[in-house]
Amino acid sequence: MRAVLRTVNRVFLGLVGLILLALGGSVLAVGLGVSAPSWWIHDSEHDVLLSNAERTRWRDDGWWWPVVIAALAVLLLLALWWLVAVLRRRRLAEVLVDTGDGEGALLRGRALQDVLTQEADHIDGVDGAQAHLKGGRSTPEAHVRLALEPHVDPGTVLNDFTTGALTRARTSAGLASLPAEVRLKGVKHGSERVS
Repeated sequence: MRAVLRTVNRVFLGLVGLILLALGGSVLAVGLGVSAPSWWIHDSEHDVLLSNAERTRWRDDGWWWPVVIAALAVLLLLALWWLVAVLRRRRLAEVLVDTGDGEGALLRGRALQDVLTQEADHIDGVDGAQAHLKGGRSTPEAHVRLALEPHVDPGTVLNDFTTGALTRARTSAGLASLPAEVRLKGVKHGSERVS
């Protein structure tokens, strides 16, 4: 679903951008004196976007206002759907833990995220950590951000995280694998005085 949403988002934004660029560029070109084709909505640089006759053409027809209101309502609903879909966080609510008896148990995703975050915070050289789980209930993926203190070897911190916190989380949840995307970021620090 996420890939479909990402594709729809990009196609929609691309089409809107192309339409606005073409319309804005053509209005700018006609305004600068370029001659427009006979079928174009603007004839000259002194032409207005909508004349009085064009604006009031269907005002007295009974079907005009319901169609306008319905079209605007559909556009509003589509825009709200798009906004909610883009802003919604995709965090995993539950992780399916294999208990060995064929039943299984559910572990809250937030609990596993908190444990990963706390254990990553205790690694030497880590100034702050954030962990989020995504994916499916039986195939979770960890997305972790680690803020590193100055003068720390990132390879050592990454190794400590994968062999420590990540391995313990995977084994305690009874998962066959727990893929992780770890982003490392250095903490800004002030300059040091050398004497």
